[in-house]
Amino acid sequence: MNLSVWYDLFLFALLSVLLVYIFFTVRITNLHKVYFVFHFFMMLWPLCQFATHIVQDVQLQFVYVSLSFVASLMLASGWLLFTLFLAGDEKRLTPKSIALLFVPAAVASLGTMINPFHLFASPTTDNYVDRSYGPLFWLTMMVIAGYFLTSLVVLLRAVRSRSSSPSLKKQIRIVLWGICALASFVVIDILLNVVLAQFLPIIPGLTSLGIFIADLFFIFVITRYKVFDLVSIAHEDIINTIPHGILVLDEDDAVVEANRALRLFIDIEVGELFDIEALLSSVRATGDSRQFLDHYKRKEQDLFQIELTSNRGGGLHFILQTSPIFDASRSPIGHILTFQDVSQERRLVQELNRQNDVLHERNRSLDRTRLELSQANRKLEEMALTDSLTGCYNRHYLTQRLTREMTANVEQRIPFSFVLFDIDFFKMINDRHGHVAGDEVLYRTAQIVKQCIRSTDILARYGGEEFILYLPCTDRKMAEKIAEQVRAAVESNRVKLDPSAEPVSVTVSLGVLSIEDFEHQYVPDNLEEYLTRLFTEVDKPLYQAKKNGRNRIEFAEISRISDNGTFEARM
Repeated sequence: MNLSVWYDLFLFALLSVLLVYIFFTVRITNLHKVYFVFHFFMMLWPLCQFATHIVQDVQLQFVYVSLSFVASLMLASGWLLFTLFLAGDEKRLTPKSIALLFVPAAVASLGTMINPFHLFASPTTDNYVDRSYGPLFWLTMMVIAGYFLTSLVVLLRAVRSRSSSPSLKKQIRIVLWGICALASFVVIDILLNVVLAQFLPIIPGLTSLGIFIADLFFIFVITRYKVFDLVSIAHEDIINTIPHGILVLDEDDAVVEANRALRLFIDIEVGELFDIEALLSSVRATGDSRQFLDHYKRKEQDLFQIELTSNRGGGLHFILQTSPIFDASRSPIGHILTFQDVSQERRLVQELNRQNDVLHERNRSLDRTRLELSQANRKLEEMALTDSLTGCYNRHYLTQRLTREMTANVEQRIPFSFVLFDIDFFKMINDRHGHVAGDEVLYRTAQIVKQCIRSTDILARYGGEEFILYLPCTDRKMAEKIAEQVRAAVESNRVKLDPSAEPVSVTVSLGVLSIEDFEHQYVPDNLEEYLTRLFTEVDKPLYQAKKNGRNRIEFAEISRISDNGTFEARM
């Protein structure tokens, strides 16, 4: 078999690796789910192209050929939808407009799969590996080109919009490079392998290579700029309302966030490294800058500040405050620095000979700054640990909590349980009442569950309409009792969505996993992998509960950890 046949499979494998990388390195949001669908259609093209060369049956070959072009149509229409989300136009979308957006792709896909009178494609020999294209092919290309041109207009409009932030514009420019790369390879593929096919040898994999290169641009934007991180989008609005410069750094002093007011003091962008020693050496300090630097490096918990004067703006006086950021285990993971412009106060102090009333006002201003910083810090910490919609803990917090407790559970043979549940037929609620009503159902369900559990239990949103309960010091019997309380409470709850409409009643399906029998005091080497396996095991009874009719509880078939860390079935 020609080695070029395996080229598309190789690119499919690379795209699969990128999908796995994104899944395990970013916080999964609804917008990430849209991207995953988009990525799936990117992977489908090289896979179908490879399958066309592998199979021998002519009809099956055409299925793969048509499926690859259907994937490209879905890719183009999905990309337009993805572009509208990226540019911030999702609020204008309605279910009807979204449906109309996919109509041209659906019609073209239907014509491609039916292939009437071989108007789309026909084999030039005895199979579809060598094929010629008809009018329907060019119509399909026009539909795809229309989608991508519309996306291009949306992105260019967002780049030129004054309301778009500099960070968003930079992200969109990088995405535009990816689109240009993909379009270039597609045009070259059509020109060489379709228009000039009778004069030149076939060059395989051009479109697949373009898809892979374009995806590299998308991955860079997602991982570098956290373009889909809804938590970052939410807290950006908060810190931009604070009149002082805010600089958030990670543990490596890389800039995670910088608000608009910071531009008055320093020029730095998200992703760049912040050098505090270079900053202190470029300004005049009123106080001991070495002491401030030592405090910064020690990452002591209390606030520390120093007054600085720079040459910016004809002489800028500002107060620099630093405060470390701690995670749930009180380990330092970064810094928050605030820049307060005190130039006007200093001029007044000089003009009024340091009168007491000016000093008093300055102290009040400093107190307000501390309060604002403290409130902003609390909001940031709360948003990092909780789900903004339901108020429950998020999956990240649950993983951190379990990582700390799991070793003690296994060593001391303390039983523990998980209850994974999700709302039955939740998609029907969204389709019938809208996503706002769906959000209300999620919130009300979470609140009623909180009333059923103990103060030591942890309720976290697992994803979408799925929630998970961690029940410490709980065996199977107690876990069953709590799960039944949750099921009954949700079933009896009535959610009022509209004053004129009947209340909505929902049910939940629950899967329960209890670990209560430890053969030895075995501590897993990789706790994150161990937790992933636990989550996988508790997902099985949830699936069984759905399969057996929903609104019921099913139990996992394991209850013990063996001496090598594997799970053993209940006897």
